[in-house]
Amino acid sequence: MTAAARPKIGDRATSDVVVRLRTPDSGRDEWLYCHSGVLAAGSAYFADRLSDAWPTCQILDSRYCVEVHCRDADLSSHVTALRLLYAADPVSRFGVRGALALLDAAAHLACARTAAACADYLESAPWDEADEEEILAAAPRLGAHRARVLARLRPADPGPATAIFLSAFRHATAASRELKSAAQEQLEYMLTEDDDAPLLTFGAGSDAVKSQVKGCVTGLLNRFSDFTGSALTKQTEAPCSGELQQDLHSFVSDIAWVCQVLGKLEMMKFLAAYWVEASSAVVAAVEAAAAAECHPGPECLKTRLKVVEISAKVLEAVAFGNVVLPAEKRRHAVSVWIGFAGATRHLVDEADRAASAAAAAKVGLDGEVWQGLESAITSIVTTLPSNAQAEVLSEWLQSKHAAFPDLSEAFDAWCYRSKVARRRLSFLTSANPAS
Repeated sequence: MTAAARPKIGDRATSDVVVRLRTPDSGRDEWLYCHSGVLAAGSAYFADRLSDAWPTCQILDSRYCVEVHCRDADLSSHVTALRLLYAADPVSRFGVRGALALLDAAAHLACARTAAACADYLESAPWDEADEEEILAAAPRLGAHRARVLARLRPADPGPATAIFLSAFRHATAASRELKSAAQEQLEYMLTEDDDAPLLTFGAGSDAVKSQVKGCVTGLLNRFSDFTGSALTKQTEAPCSGELQQDLHSFVSDIAWVCQVLGKLEMMKFLAAYWVEASSAVVAAVEAAAAAECHPGPECLKTRLKVVEISAKVLEAVAFGNVVLPAEKRRHAVSVWIGFAGATRHLVDEADRAASAAAAAKVGLDGEVWQGLESAITSIVTTLPSNAQAEVLSEWLQSKHAAFPDLSEAFDAWCYRSKVARRRLSFLTSANPAS
């Protein structure tokens, strides 16, 4: 039907039907003069109501009257749905909330073309958070259009989700800073169990994914090894520039983040082995970066705290038996990190006292990190051969910072074991005097 030949809603001269929209709650009425041919063609609801199978009521001027009941809040959207039956093309660009309301009315009146146009708009339009809540609340009423409208809110299949995880992980561990922060933040969120389960879990059968993750982390650790190997040279080449400190802080921040992710993927073993091996080089790089600063500031302490955070996670993995290392490597690791942790804790305490005096913000780590590190060191020390324990405890007792970590528990255990050793192991001597 051409635009010129199409009847117009409200034209009483050509109208043969009156649609009465009634709102029982408020008693509001809306009377619309319509045309049976237009209504029946665009609405299955009216096609049925105007058929011989449905009783209708004639009014004074020989028009049929069809009553439609709706809520007061839906009255305007029902009027719009009726007006759109007269439009050459369906119009649905009323915003998300308007389109939802119109879709509800179109579904009630079985206006298929209008409902489809609304669904098309909702499927393609951007939503804000409030829009999403409105759409979720309306989901049971979306009918055949529900799956299409809600497609963006449905969980991704494992394949696409794994692909985006790996792509983001490459950015999170790359040398370039571009997209790194966003990638790290979202990956951590994906793997965190909060009110919802993690978006991804990698159990049996995920060796290919873990292999790619390991490759990315290995690349990061190789770059860090190159950095620590050249730290002393850079210290003399660019004194007071602050560049060495910035680079070191960037590296250890990335490695601290990697520790969190690998812990959730149960992949800490190879990173822990690397960190224990590189302990002396890491400490040397931290000292070189601090020495390169003309006026060491808070950044130096923040870098040391990141190193402490990584070491705590690594040593906890060793202490819990998740990472198995030979005794000589365990002894080396605790010797290095006892000294570093003690010196760092002393610097933190000094900084906190200065901050309190100046009413400034304190710098430090969560108390659980310090406690976890102290507990892990204590546990590892008690696993060493007796002579190695004695050496470590002697170094600790002679340290300027023996207050942390407090190895009194390990000291007590060593004293007891050493004193009763001959009696407890006498059965071995009597069974094999040569031993």
